[in-house]
Amino acid sequence: MRLLLAMMKHETNTFSPIPTDLQRFRDWGLHEGEDVSQAYAGTNHPLGAYLDLAREAGSEVVTPIAAEAMPSGPVQKQAYDTITGRILDALEGGSFDGALLDLHGAMVAEEEPDGEGGLLARMRAIAPELPIGVTLDMHCNLSERMVANSTAMIGYKTYPHIDMYEAGAQVGRILLRTLAGQVAPVMAWGDVPLLAQTLRMGTADAPMGPIQDMTREAEQGRVLAATLFGGFPLADIPEARITSVVVADGDRAAAEAARNRLLEAAWAAREDFIYGGEPLDQAIARAKEIEAGPVILLDHADNVGSGGTEDCMTVIAAVLAQGLSDVAVAAVWDPGAVIEMAAAGVGAEVTLDLGGKTGMPSIGETGRPLRLTGRVRALTDGRWTVRGPMYTGIEVSTGPTAVFETGGVKIVVISKHHEPWDLGIFTSVGIEPRHCHYLLLKSRIHYRAGFAPLAKATIACDGTGVTTSDNARLVFEHVRRPIFPLDWNAPADPPQQTQLGA
Repeated sequence: MRLLLAMMKHETNTFSPIPTDLQRFRDWGLHEGEDVSQAYAGTNHPLGAYLDLAREAGSEVVTPIAAEAMPSGPVQKQAYDTITGRILDALEGGSFDGALLDLHGAMVAEEEPDGEGGLLARMRAIAPELPIGVTLDMHCNLSERMVANSTAMIGYKTYPHIDMYEAGAQVGRILLRTLAGQVAPVMAWGDVPLLAQTLRMGTADAPMGPIQDMTREAEQGRVLAATLFGGFPLADIPEARITSVVVADGDRAAAEAARNRLLEAAWAAREDFIYGGEPLDQAIARAKEIEAGPVILLDHADNVGSGGTEDCMTVIAAVLAQGLSDVAVAAVWDPGAVIEMAAAGVGAEVTLDLGGKTGMPSIGETGRPLRLTGRVRALTDGRWTVRGPMYTGIEVSTGPTAVFETGGVKIVVISKHHEPWDLGIFTSVGIEPRHCHYLLLKSRIHYRAGFAPLAKATIACDGTGVTTSDNARLVFEHVRRPIFPLDWNAPADPPQQTQLGA
């Protein structure tokens, strides 16, 4: 048996000003050939699961590329063509029994708004009968092309995504059983007109947690895999919405029934999928009254894990203005500031115009640096290995990194974007987060993977950024309308159209 294993992952925020070129994939993770196995074998990543299954089956594997980039703006054509080209060239150049892909599902590329659907359609054109199994992120914006050109697909059931390995193993086993003639997968998929907000998709909470429990309960009898995708609402494309796909062993009726139950549950909970915040100064004042720490201050509007610039200083300025102390911040992206601190050296007092280097025209914001005087407390190369439950075993890099301390606040300043979902963002620079009263994190939900066990309280801080949860700040031009909550009077019962058909 010969299997093609590959990864292409990017969550595209079409409102983000951060360009997504090939270097951005290199900065986070781009591996080719044998380097793919070296990077992902033994990790809790879908590719780790694929490699384990292939080894157990005694299969030969070809790994042309594994490419992932931190969320940002649309993927540039050259980057998209390079990554897809590696996969397509490998497929054209050899005979394969099957393919297992690790995709995101919310990639928007220049000239190809359905990045994953475009790849899968081109693969199917080369190998019309090739069985293809796909793992997708829970924030996938599922398209008809993705389903039509796959044999079986599954999405993560957790957010933070701590079940990546399990999802990859599940769809991998379905593909291997298909190759062995033991199952005959059929898929039913559909959507509802609901633009759910990412901040309301944590699976430790309702409504997403109970609905993901329903997907697990559905996986019995002839149903092999059941998925409810929350979607990625910051991609202004027609497919942005809640979707579901169910894989069954030859039983289309069972797949359709499970899909309908999941979509009906999501639609019934539509108001619970919408975030309601509070004024920033009020949130900071409330945090100031909490005596036991650590207290998480969640700067969710500037979350690079959803495409934020990670250099908005609004929440940090509010924390300093209200005099909070014993605060650790992760992280501010400002490569220039790191260079200045490295030149000054550890222990030096410096005055910086920190952050605020990036304009955000999609929300009418210009960059607003914050002038601060403080001391350089640490300098590192930014390389460390994740030890928490998400991306376990993966080596990451924030590039040259510094710790800047001012007014009782220690700010981790980085040269490469990184969402703080693991304690290593602090411990790698000598900060022990357990001993801090406040942890200011530029994240939405993924921070829970590493930090939830520490938190005595969590306060959402509505700052500035292109990952805002305030839909009034975003101009949607391409999503299909009507859609809730952009159209609060969207039909009470979602239309039973082809999207809800098999």
